[in-house]
Amino acid sequence: MASPTYQPRASSDGWRNPPLAGAGGARRLNHQPRPEDDETGPTGPKLRPGYGLRGPRRSPHVLTAESLGALTLPVGDDGVIIGIDPQNQPAVLSLLRPAPMEIALVGSMWMAQVLALRTVAIGARVAVETARPPAWGQMAQSAGGGQQCVSVHDVRQIAPQGPSVSSPVLVIRDMGARPPRNQLAPSPWQSVLTVLPFLGPRSPQMLGRADLVGLQRLSPEEAEVVTRIMRLPDQVGAVLPTLSDNAMLWCSRDGSNQFVMTQPTEAETNLLGGPRRMD
Repeated sequence: MASPTYQPRASSDGWRNPPLAGAGGARRLNHQPRPEDDETGPTGPKLRPGYGLRGPRRSPHVLTAESLGALTLPVGDDGVIIGIDPQNQPAVLSLLRPAPMEIALVGSMWMAQVLALRTVAIGARVAVETARPPAWGQMAQSAGGGQQCVSVHDVRQIAPQGPSVSSPVLVIRDMGARPPRNQLAPSPWQSVLTVLPFLGPRSPQMLGRADLVGLQRLSPEEAEVVTRIMRLPDQVGAVLPTLSDNAMLWCSRDGSNQFVMTQPTEAETNLLGGPRRMD
C-alpha cells in the first residue's frame, strides 16, 4: 500500500495527528482511546473517536445520600392553557383524563376552535361532529402542521375514535342549541365537549350532568338560569352578562368556579380572527 502524499498536520504546541499506516512500519490508526492520551486538549475536553465527550467526573456533580432530601422538582398542573386568571397566572384546564369527562361550553365556535387548537398542541386528537363542516374545515387543515390531528364529521357520521393513554381524543359536538343524542359517549381518555350557542330547552339538563361547564357572556335571563342550575354565588352570576368576548367562567361539578381571560396567540388570530361571542 502506497504511503499518503500529504504530511501529518502539527500544531505549535505539539498536538499531532496519529501516524498512519504506511512504509517504514508505522502503526495503523486505532479508533480506541489510548491510555496515554490526556483527558483534555488545549481548547477543552478531548473527543474520543466514536464516543464523544466524557461525562462529568468531578465531585461537584455528585450528591450524597443525605442531600437527596433537599432536592425539589416544581411540577404544575397538566392540561391545556386556556388563558390567565384574575391573578394574571396561567389557567390550565385538564380536558383529557383516564376517567370519562363531559364538558358543556355555552359560547362561540371561536372559543371551541381555540380549545381544539390548544388540545392538538399537547399531542391529542380532536374529532368534530358538526352541522357546519365548512366552518371547521380551514381550522382542521391548519392544525397539526400537516398531520391529520383534527377530523371533521357530519352529524351522526362520526365513527369510534379508539382513544388510549397514548392517543387521547377530544370529541367536539357543534350542532346548535338542540344537539341530537350523542353517538360517542365519554370514555377513558375520550372527553366530549358540546358547544351551545345559547341556552335551549335541553340545556339545563346538559349543564346539570356535565363535569365541567364553560360560560361566555350570557343574557340576564340566561344568567339567572345558570346561576340556579350551577348553584353559583349571586355576585358571580351577576357578572356573566358583563363579560367581554374573550372572558369566560369555568365551573366544575364540585362547586368550584374560575374566571379566565383567553388571550389568542398571533397564529390563532390569523387563522380564526379576533375573539367573539357569537359566530
